[in-house]
Amino acid sequence: MLKIAYHPIYKHPLPEGHRFPMIKYELLPEQLLHEGTCIHDNFFEPEIPNDKYILAVHTPEYYYDLVNITLDQRAARKIGFPLSEVLVEREVIIADGTIQSSLHALKYGVAMNIAGGTHHAYTDRGEAFCLLNDQAIGARYLQSKKLASKILIVDLDVHQGNGTAEIFQNDNSVFTFSMHGKANYPFKKEKSDLDIALETNTGDEDYLDILYQTLPKLINEVQPDFIYYLSGVDIIASDKLGKLGLTINGCKERDRFVLQTCKEHNIPVMCSMGGGYSPDIKVIVEAHANTFRLAQEIFF
Repeated sequence: MLKIAYHPIYKHPLPEGHRFPMIKYELLPEQLLHEGTCIHDNFFEPEIPNDKYILAVHTPEYYYDLVNITLDQRAARKIGFPLSEVLVEREVIIADGTIQSSLHALKYGVAMNIAGGTHHAYTDRGEAFCLLNDQAIGARYLQSKKLASKILIVDLDVHQGNGTAEIFQNDNSVFTFSMHGKANYPFKKEKSDLDIALETNTGDEDYLDILYQTLPKLINEVQPDFIYYLSGVDIIASDKLGKLGLTINGCKERDRFVLQTCKEHNIPVMCSMGGGYSPDIKVIVEAHANTFRLAQEIFF
């Protein structure tokens, strides 16, 4: 069965007019249930994990400044959300959602987190709506439990996975691949193991051609025994924070290819949703829902 991490805390209250579309975390599971892609049994509620799994990625100074709400104002502003105990609890629960989904992926081939993809969180700081790096935490968890040794992170959000690149910069056991908009935030990029920076307005055909050529070759070279997929839908042309030019169908074909390739190579894959900032919330929900529909179709 497709297992999906979801907790009501994912939809966190934000100030009026905030640009982050927090409502998507409520609408997405509702849509999947309404259309019959999922039933209630597909969803599970993550909890608060042991601190040691978070501290395997993040420095104690940074993590406990978050937990105690003692982060200095400049560092807190970079995160982009008003810092609060509930916000930090939310981030910790999202990280557990990715840990638990990783275990479900080992069992069923694929598993999802309704939230996550917090790839701008570094070892010692957060930025751009990311406090804790959920997929890095998941990767370290699997390795600590000897459930995976070589991990590939496929980050197809429109923004470079700068925090993820920094976390694993000196670690050959985790290969970081980021395909992103060249002109997009972050303006100072980190060095992933493989970065592909795309020109502004890159459309479906060019994007998919590059992906078709890159991913199978990468899997053959890296030989991973687990894949994390960050399936941000901010690659769509209408996205307010993205500068690529894909259609919803192009985004769906991207997801199909990634999931099908993982299945064909018999490599478990865990998906975190990442970004999506189109002005019309229906576009965001539809694009994210496609990822879940395809996981259900391809694996079950």
